[in-house]
Amino acid sequence: MTVVPVLEIGGTHVSSALVSAPWTLRDEQVHRSPVHADGTAVEIVDDLLHAAIALGPRPGARWGVAIPGPFDYTSGVGRFDGVGKFDALRGFALGEVLTRELQGAEIVFLNDAHAFGLGEWRAGNTAGHDRVLVLTLGTGVGSCFLDRGTVVASGPDVPPEGRADLLTIDGAPLEDTVSRRALLARAGAGRNGPDVRDLAVRALAGDASTRALFTRAYRALGRALAPWIVRFGASLVVLGGSVAASWALVAGPFQAGLADGRASAQVVPAFSAHAGLVGAGWWVYASGTP
Repeated sequence: MTVVPVLEIGGTHVSSALVSAPWTLRDEQVHRSPVHADGTAVEIVDDLLHAAIALGPRPGARWGVAIPGPFDYTSGVGRFDGVGKFDALRGFALGEVLTRELQGAEIVFLNDAHAFGLGEWRAGNTAGHDRVLVLTLGTGVGSCFLDRGTVVASGPDVPPEGRADLLTIDGAPLEDTVSRRALLARAGAGRNGPDVRDLAVRALAGDASTRALFTRAYRALGRALAPWIVRFGASLVVLGGSVAASWALVAGPFQAGLADGRASAQVVPAFSAHAGLVGAGWWVYASGTP
């Protein structure tokens, strides 16, 4: 049985797992640890190696690594610039360093949202739908437009590069309204204040003003995406990521935003929080036996 070692890099954490057919993961199979996205390149690499080492020695393996953009996924070099995370990796040959430190045969990089979308397609809630939009809602807005399991990242039916984070709403970049930093800024949370998880707990406990922050953000997200859902012909939208875990705060406003934009699509939660690991592992497997 082919086993693929995989890293999934997020804005606040890195997860690692050994992935194989039938392309599903249980919580106990996943190692999760912090990543210092605002740290130095050395600190970030150390965090990634810590997660990788948890899987045991894998000399000669082909690794799958899901990482957010902007990133050169072919050369393994970071292109981050002013995105608020991983700036230290700009121009940094991450693929070369990880290959050397892990004694791997190859590091196969994949956009994190695309990995999540592919994981949902392989083992999620997409059965019966040809065209699907998968969103990852966490530090920002990740998107994966899928046509029968193939990622669509260009053409007239999707936003530039297939990236929802490049859209605007009310004349401003979408992530100025829908992102971890936007929610925290509107909540007046300082450096040592509550995180989005804390805000979600507060909102679900009945704090009306905090709940309004989520309602405004995710209704705006629905409005921004509605024209593209119509154009792409998506019949299903899957919401995943850390923020989407607070389904009661996100789903209703998002669906209201779609209605504002006259878009009709079924909206469901992600099947698995580990879809990104599954998708990255399957992508390595599908591109050649490790």
